Amino acid sequence: MRAASIAAEVDAVGGQPVSAETIRRTLHQIGLHGCRPRRKPHLKTMHKKARKQFAEDKQTKDMDYWNHVLWYDETKINLFGSDGVKCVWWQPSEEYKDKCVLPTVKHGGGSVMVWGCMSAAGTGELQFIAGTMNANMYCDIRKQSMILSIRRQGRRAVFQHDNDPKHTSKATTALLKKLRVKVMDWPSMSPDLNPIDHLWGILKWKVEERKVSNIHQLCDVVMEEWKRIPVATCEAI
Repeated sequence: MRAASIAAEVDAVGGQPVSAETIRRTLHQIGLHGCRPRRKPHLKTMHKKARKQFAEDKQTKDMDYWNHVLWYDETKINLFGSDGVKCVWWQPSEEYKDKCVLPTVKHGGGSVMVWGCMSAAGTGELQFIAGTMNANMYCDIRKQSMILSIRRQGRRAVFQHDNDPKHTSKATTALLKKLRVKVMDWPSMSPDLNPIDHLWGILKWKVEERKVSNIHQLCDVVMEEWKRIPVATCEAI
């Protein structure tokens, strides 16, 4: 609640008139300061129970099980800069030097969406996504790329994806069943536990170092850097 609102409430109940500045100063004196509220997922009781059950089920799995999990995700890679917060170190008066600024271009410069997967055995197939992915496109990717990646894992492969509607659609479920793909159960409103997120960060950092200038170069460099990621990196994530 803002200090002005508190002052108005005090005035409304017939108390001694007090200014917003007095309210603010008094709150500071007792150690209260205005801050932005922390954000966290809105979890219902059923979500909390599902998370707890997921953790209990998976904590007994040994490394051999986890080494056969094929982790899936999709991400956006920008031509210039990233969507995240970047930090630089500068001395006074250096904030506008080339080494301390993040170049921007009008309209963002463009980006590409990619689908990829990984396991402890290394990176799997990487595929570019044209347009907005829907259930049909997702199934096409499963047929083209996922099968190749799973074959490298052998019959013990376990495929992981979250509960995005296109991942749980009837078409997707039917396809995975037809292909006899074992899918890891994943709770709704699940915690962000997919290790491939760390791999995306490494890939984007490598791509940014290449300083590409157009979308065609970006696609080429993304694929090159993806293939260069060593198995040891995937094992360590």
